[in-house]
Amino acid sequence: MNSAKRNVLVSSFTNGVLDPKKPMLGPVQDGGVIIANTAPGCWGPMITPRLHGGHEVTQPVAVEGAEPGDAVVIRIRDITVTSLATASGHDEFVEGHFLGDPYVAARNPKTDKLRPETRVEGVGQEAVRDVDTGDPITPFRMVNGYTVLFDETRRVGVTVDKETAEAMGRDADRWAALPDDSVQHSILVWAPHDLVGIPVRLRPFLGQLGTTPSIPFPDSHNAGDFGSALIDAPHEYGIQAEDLAHRTDGHMDIDAVREGAIVVAPVRVPGAGIYVGDMHAMQGDGEIAGHTADVSGSVTLQVDLLKGAGAQGKGLEGPVLFPLAEDLPPLARPLTPDEEARARQVAESRGITMETLAPISVVGTGPDLNAATENGLRRAAELLGMSVPEVRNRATITGGIEIGRHPGVIQVTFLAPLTRLDSAGLGDLAREQYGLDG
Repeated sequence: MNSAKRNVLVSSFTNGVLDPKKPMLGPVQDGGVIIANTAPGCWGPMITPRLHGGHEVTQPVAVEGAEPGDAVVIRIRDITVTSLATASGHDEFVEGHFLGDPYVAARNPKTDKLRPETRVEGVGQEAVRDVDTGDPITPFRMVNGYTVLFDETRRVGVTVDKETAEAMGRDADRWAALPDDSVQHSILVWAPHDLVGIPVRLRPFLGQLGTTPSIPFPDSHNAGDFGSALIDAPHEYGIQAEDLAHRTDGHMDIDAVREGAIVVAPVRVPGAGIYVGDMHAMQGDGEIAGHTADVSGSVTLQVDLLKGAGAQGKGLEGPVLFPLAEDLPPLARPLTPDEEARARQVAESRGITMETLAPISVVGTGPDLNAATENGLRRAAELLGMSVPEVRNRATITGGIEIGRHPGVIQVTFLAPLTRLDSAGLGDLAREQYGLDG
């Protein structure tokens, strides 16, 4: 492995697969910085058959000294949108244009060739065509879509009309600001325009941020919901149900994973392999349309190695978040000085020692929201040495269950005893993020 670097610059991408056997960049020093240029996720890769996954994420970066069972602390220092415009919408599959999974194995139904090379010809939903046959072969169709033009500060945008969308579609790579090494076709070439004149507020975050799984996973499937589609799949990335344990849940689509947040990710392979991508300009909880406004951007991440994280130092099963205080559910926000004084007065009136609490958000994933919730509750219980019923109670009165992505990514967010967080190696992160004493 090369000597570790204080700063690692990333401008290269995977072919849509997170493969632990592939070379990593770096390594970055413990406490070092990763600066990455990211490409849009979702729709662009979805209409680019040559990619083996539903996204186009950055080449993973190794962390000096990281070993399986460790965790990496990722502080999101900066997120900057570089795209001038984006497009998205609700989709449906085109039968016959894929083998088992449209995100992973696009094919030309006339030749049965998987992941053929394609070119862009004109604008609209038939613009992406097989280089050899000239056929439109994308495995998705947009049933209702929109194109958004941003203001120069990237603070707001407006959905545009047909004429404007098609004009941008004819120069799509520039409007999308695709990084030089990106191979995707920009979804702007489709020029969707069903929604016109809607003003939107940008609130960018990272749909993909995590570490490399211990077996190859298509990048968009590194989570319990999309990953379930790989079980007994007919393509080369098919797995058995027990193989889902190799995932790291880096594909969260949780809108709290934004500038200022702290993500603690599990390490499954030597070096960890931190990757990033799928930046979203904005998204409501649940991403209920299936996709949102994906953009190019630049990201600055500070990385620290955390040894002995988790219950009894056994490591993390999935990501843990320390969101910005304003992104926490109201009941999970630290008490104000006045609230704490009033609560302490009540406790002392009955001789009760009041717990010292701090917010934590544990990510759970599964094939559906019920399974994801059970997964998150179990992870939180094991992490903090509690029973699942206790976590249920704490999340009910001091937090809540938040939906990252429908059908199966959630957050179990609540106020936990700082003593339990300390035992899991996470207490100092909570103190740092929320300015807590004790």
